[in-house]
Amino acid sequence: MQVYISLGTNLGDKEQNLNEAVRKIEERIGHVVSLSAFHVTAPWGFHSHNSFLNAALCVETTLEPLELLERTQSIECEIGRTHKSVDGIYHDRLIDIDLLLCGDVIMQNDRLTLPHPHLAERLFVLEPLEEIAPQVVHPLLNITIQEILLNCRLKND
Repeated sequence: MQVYISLGTNLGDKEQNLNEAVRKIEERIGHVVSLSAFHVTAPWGFHSHNSFLNAALCVETTLEPLELLERTQSIECEIGRTHKSVDGIYHDRLIDIDLLLCGDVIMQNDRLTLPHPHLAERLFVLEPLEEIAPQVVHPLLNITIQEILLNCRLKND
């Protein structure tokens, strides 16, 4: 199954943080099929003096979504993330790894929602994702990532 993952960091050596996350994902989750460029973005949802570096990647894996979540959270901890954002309260972070799409899987439980519930409203996620997956169709919205990005840009203009 092909999964799409978002990476973000705004502390420390940002490029090194993203490269380390990609390396660990390749080792523990599956073959990295494609990786976007690294994008400098402003913080979203909170104030910080630190800009973000964001990327998206596609990984070929045999893992189920909850096992993917466990492994990505373990990688976050190893890189130095100490706590996740809760109830829409965001913080500076060494690394953030979010599962965006896992094939056509649609799921929602207390641990994981797929597709990612905020995918269609975050330019910092959509721009790198569109680089590597413009024609991938969102399984709930039934439109491509490219179309979602265009809609999001219109809303943010």
